[in-house]
Amino acid sequence: MNPDTSQACPPADAGPAVAGPDVSVVIPCYNEEENAAAICAAAIGVLEPLDLSFDIIFIDNDSTDHTVEIVKGLCAADPRVRLIVNSRNFGQMRSPTHAIYEARGRAIIGLCADFQDPPELMPAFIERWQDGADIVLGVREVEKVGYIHGKLRQLSYWLARNFSDYPIVPQATGFGLYAARVVDATRQLSEPEPFFRGMLVETGFKLETITYHRPPRAAGESKNDFFALFDFAMSALAGSSKKLLRVPMYIGAFGLLMSLLMLAGGVVAFFSGRPIAGWLIAAITQFEFALMFGFLGLLGDNLRIVSERTRRTPLVIERERVNFPPEPES
Repeated sequence: MNPDTSQACPPADAGPAVAGPDVSVVIPCYNEEENAAAICAAAIGVLEPLDLSFDIIFIDNDSTDHTVEIVKGLCAADPRVRLIVNSRNFGQMRSPTHAIYEARGRAIIGLCADFQDPPELMPAFIERWQDGADIVLGVREVEKVGYIHGKLRQLSYWLARNFSDYPIVPQATGFGLYAARVVDATRQLSEPEPFFRGMLVETGFKLETITYHRPPRAAGESKNDFFALFDFAMSALAGSSKKLLRVPMYIGAFGLLMSLLMLAGGVVAFFSGRPIAGWLIAAITQFEFALMFGFLGLLGDNLRIVSERTRRTPLVIERERVNFPPEPES
């Protein structure tokens, strides 16, 4: 866990660490070799005209392409660009949050590497922050999606709205600006599987939103398949999601789908003059099993959270870091 700080870092006797910049931009990466240099240039181009100091922090989640090499080249060319390389893939929630906690800016901006978060919105975020907002989130305009995808999204937000201890902001992905004191408050929550955009709301700090239209992905393939999106939705409800303890939830979701199909079979049987009792009994039985597995999954997740908090599991383990200033002496 001792990262390599040999590149572009001052010697150990260089004195106290330099104060942090006004703004830190955190860019999570996983196999983004086609986008890393472009998003870095775009972010610098947007921020340089502003009368603010800034740095850009890439965190690589164990990419299998040339992302790390490309970002190291960016670090060598510009000391404002920094890099954290994870020892393995720690998931899409833990990795970005770790980088946010390592940022030293008075405000931190979360930005995706694939240009689906437009860098051009960053000045508007900063302006709202300078006017007194603690959190400024970008909210995507409602997009046209398939019928099933749309209904699942509505169900996810309905569950979060009605069963969570605090609301989440619909269509917000985490793209936005967070004041340093907000980040400090989320760090104190000590979540082992941080659902960061939910934790932002949980802090209770002043939050504003800016609506934007999501542009198409610049290059590469999205990492958010059905299971990744399902994982995020369950994280909003249960506070975490991981591996085998989530299996009952998947079984419950499948059971719910089967129950709906059986109910549809009963409707078809009714209109065709056939007996419907068997269909209805099967639908009710399947629905009960779906509920049972769903609650078992939630109980398992909560037990895992207790275990993780007891272990004090780190969000990530770093392999190396580049261009970070030395830690201040205690």
